Amino acid sequence: MPVMLDVQGRRCIVVGGGKVAERKTMGLLEAGAAVTIISPALTPQLTELAEQGAIVWLNRSYAPGDARGAFLVYAATDDSGVNGEVAREAESLGVPVNVGSDAEAGSFITPGVLRRGRLTVAVSTSGAGPGTAAKLTKLLEETFGEEYEAYLDFLYRMRQEIKRREASPEARKLLLRTLGRLHVLDEIRRGTFTEWDSEQIEAWIAQHREE
Repeated sequence: MPVMLDVQGRRCIVVGGGKVAERKTMGLLEAGAAVTIISPALTPQLTELAEQGAIVWLNRSYAPGDARGAFLVYAATDDSGVNGEVAREAESLGVPVNVGSDAEAGSFITPGVLRRGRLTVAVSTSGAGPGTAAKLTKLLEETFGEEYEAYLDFLYRMRQEIKRREASPEARKLLLRTLGRLHVLDEIRRGTFTEWDSEQIEAWIAQHREE
């Protein structure tokens, strides 16, 4: 079942220090998680992150009890036996676990992800092939360009202002429908869009309140 989890500030554990662990860690950091890596060795990039204090590094092998208190666990070593041990313990504790070497051995999978500010698009092939998921994600990158970040920021601000200024559910619904018909995205693509100030927002709401 596809879900969106808020991992901001939550303790997520990655077991392993290789390239797979690095990919998992970078995705977690991008989402704001507090990452702890358990591994006797790290890739150069993970070592740099540990030195910067961006992650917590436990310089040792996984031990029983390490999954306790975690929000998510990633078993990302090159040893299937260790990954299986991590998965079994996490599941016994009720902690969601991802197994890099065998997706079906865990309780969740990590999809390919495209981020454009407030926009997050996840792609999964349900085990048919991570390479294909990566290609599909690349296609989505071409479809949803950087302009979507500014566009969604505009929509979010307008939505908040409409909710703040309008008590009537009917008026809110009407304004939000009208908002969706604006050609702001095209203006952003052409480079002709300028941010609306409070007066412009108020005037737009007043003009379209009863259309």
